[in-house]
Amino acid sequence: MSSVRIARPRRFLLASAALTSFAAVDMPVAIAQQARNPLPPVEVTAPEQSRKPPKPTARAGQGARRATAHRPATAPVAPKPVVPAATAQTPLNTNAVAESASRLGLTVRETPATVEVISAETMREQGYRTVSDVAQGAVGVTAGDNPAEPSAFSMRGFTNSQINTLYNGIKIGPQNMTSRIMDTANLEAVEILKGPASLMSGEGASGGAINFVTKQPHTGPIRNEADFSYDSLNSFRAHYGSGGSTNVEGLDYRFDVSRSSLNGFADDTNTKTLDVSGQLNHRISDSLKVWGAIEYREDRSKAYWGAPLVPVAFSGSHATAGIVSGTYASDFTKSNLGPITIDDRTFNTNYNVLDNRNVAQEVWLRGGFELKLAPDLTLKSQAYAYGAERTWFNNEIEAFTTNPAHMNTVDRSRFYVAHSQRLVGNITDLTWDANIAGFDNRLVTTLSSSYLDFVRPGAANFPEDFVSLVDPDRGFYGLLTTKQQTARIDNEALSFEDRLKLTRTFSLIGGLRVEHIGLDRNSTDQNGLENASFPFSKSWAPVTGRIGYTWEAIPGLTFFSQYATGADISANNIFLLAPTQPLDLTTSRTYETGVKHLLWDGRAEWSFSAYDILRKNVYAAAGGMALNIAGRQESKGVELAASVRPIEPLRLWGNIAYVDARYADYDFVGGSFSGNTPPNVPRIVANAGASHRFLTSWPVELGIVGRHVGDRYNTDANTVTLNAYTVGDVYAFVDIPKTVFNAVDQARLTFRVRNFTDKRYAIWGDPFYPDQILLGAPRTYEISAAFKW
Repeated sequence: MSSVRIARPRRFLLASAALTSFAAVDMPVAIAQQARNPLPPVEVTAPEQSRKPPKPTARAGQGARRATAHRPATAPVAPKPVVPAATAQTPLNTNAVAESASRLGLTVRETPATVEVISAETMREQGYRTVSDVAQGAVGVTAGDNPAEPSAFSMRGFTNSQINTLYNGIKIGPQNMTSRIMDTANLEAVEILKGPASLMSGEGASGGAINFVTKQPHTGPIRNEADFSYDSLNSFRAHYGSGGSTNVEGLDYRFDVSRSSLNGFADDTNTKTLDVSGQLNHRISDSLKVWGAIEYREDRSKAYWGAPLVPVAFSGSHATAGIVSGTYASDFTKSNLGPITIDDRTFNTNYNVLDNRNVAQEVWLRGGFELKLAPDLTLKSQAYAYGAERTWFNNEIEAFTTNPAHMNTVDRSRFYVAHSQRLVGNITDLTWDANIAGFDNRLVTTLSSSYLDFVRPGAANFPEDFVSLVDPDRGFYGLLTTKQQTARIDNEALSFEDRLKLTRTFSLIGGLRVEHIGLDRNSTDQNGLENASFPFSKSWAPVTGRIGYTWEAIPGLTFFSQYATGADISANNIFLLAPTQPLDLTTSRTYETGVKHLLWDGRAEWSFSAYDILRKNVYAAAGGMALNIAGRQESKGVELAASVRPIEPLRLWGNIAYVDARYADYDFVGGSFSGNTPPNVPRIVANAGASHRFLTSWPVELGIVGRHVGDRYNTDANTVTLNAYTVGDVYAFVDIPKTVFNAVDQARLTFRVRNFTDKRYAIWGDPFYPDQILLGAPRTYEISAAFKW
């Protein structure tokens, strides 16, 4: 087998997402017609304050010319369009603007791609505690709360570093090393862009991008909120937030602080998080706004690394059905386990060492300005600095062995790695609105640059021992010796994005990104001596883009298609690339077409998309920390989402995604994986929910949410199946009248049962650690309280 040895990527913990539910808003047809109007003028507003619909008012002196896309100069001025309320949210939230999907100020409905925006209100109503929860409610997205790769998302057949993770639109590095578990309390929205997205976020976005947007200041009276929750695992969460206008004219603020302690179902597992974020916006004049933001995040955990695969013959009456199936031969222990299972005595067993620790501390500093240079010209710029310290100190491998010397025990192996990361950069946009031969046009030119310094001390030895499957003696880590790797990356990119309205209802939208990536790598052994072939340097200059159209056939019914491309490092993530590995880029392209339909006076909405993605020059995890040449990966699928409120108190929503993802040209000496499915890619993912609100003096809402995930595999060999599962949550909340709590405007008490059938299931399999499977959480009960004033 042709393979390349690599070091294990590190590290993080994150997770799952959601289909947007909608508020009871009576929307006029004007919302459906919004996409027919010319793009709104660029307003001088705070960055990322775009969860709200744009205001489609015409510029002074330009209104007549902009009211239609193309007409004779003698045509009468079109009337000002009816503007929906700024807080209006459609059933699928397609009236929101996702800046990670386009810099043109387009709503989701106006974007020629599949985009989801999950609002803070939806996260609160659906009980999404972490971003993993959010991801798992989205269309066709799965996530694994893997302590090695907490933000291990899967969508459209792609996983891990093939999906970019962004923070307020900024990429900090490969998500399977830099992402951490994140509470949703400080977030205003989560944006999910499907398919190759390198135009917007650069290298690494072959499968798409997920953007986390922190809460933003607003202009108006100060509003405060507080949230508390406690569950049957003794987990708790608390959050306080405040924002609004200050006594200083033009100065608005937002401040949030959240704290959580989430206990796992496995023995001695816990994750504690702290997130403090704040932002000031100062409108100096009608044409200039400046802003600054700061955020500190911290997480500390005792980690769970999964349950080992065990021979059915060994487990006997303790063998379980419906969690995993198939046969397995371990490359790590050289044991042929035959038919495998999860032993029911290991459901809550933690095989990690007693002194394990997983810690991260992160600091963000961001600031910038928005300046209207002329009625048709707006300049936006932000500078940012990011620093992170991360540590993993664990027993990570737990492999059942049948070798005679240690028959029927669990072979354990330690791993240590740390990160010290510094990132500085700038993103500057120039937006130009023009009329070209009578056609309305908006062009955004973006210049971005960044410099990243990454130091990675790691283990030079891997202590190993053997423990019993049941009630193991967990022991301690043992002797640690270290070596070090470094990566210094400079990145410059120039991109153009344009929207040309050929008619009132038909627009061409496209963009091009030219990027330079420079990498300097070094690696030393435990004695501080440079390893062979180090140091080395490499540079790349990928060119990626997107071209598509949107056509509003009738008010509210929009068809779209796009062709988009992406690029990423083929053989490894850029932080760990070695000089002996293939240094070419992987390239990807997608063809996608679909429809988005808002109807029934804004009370119903549905969307459909079909896509075909091809990724070339692929390397894939082979287990044992090795990579195989996989040639090509092909992914074809369809996605359908819908939400409706047939009567005012009743809300129904659902989504389903089907994907056929396969390798091609994946041949090696002794076999072939061509035709096999990549790990952690289910063929079918579906979500559905219903809620009914009883409009009594104390309003009560009852709801149920279900989720189905199809069969998946844990390695490219496709010999072990993580069986399909269906889980559900139920909840009830009551809104307490203001007469009870005079000090607050809104008070809500919620009771929620997660996984109410107590289903045992496999949620994720790490292809680098194929001897073990991560299990999903059992039934838990939660009570929470939320207040606004």
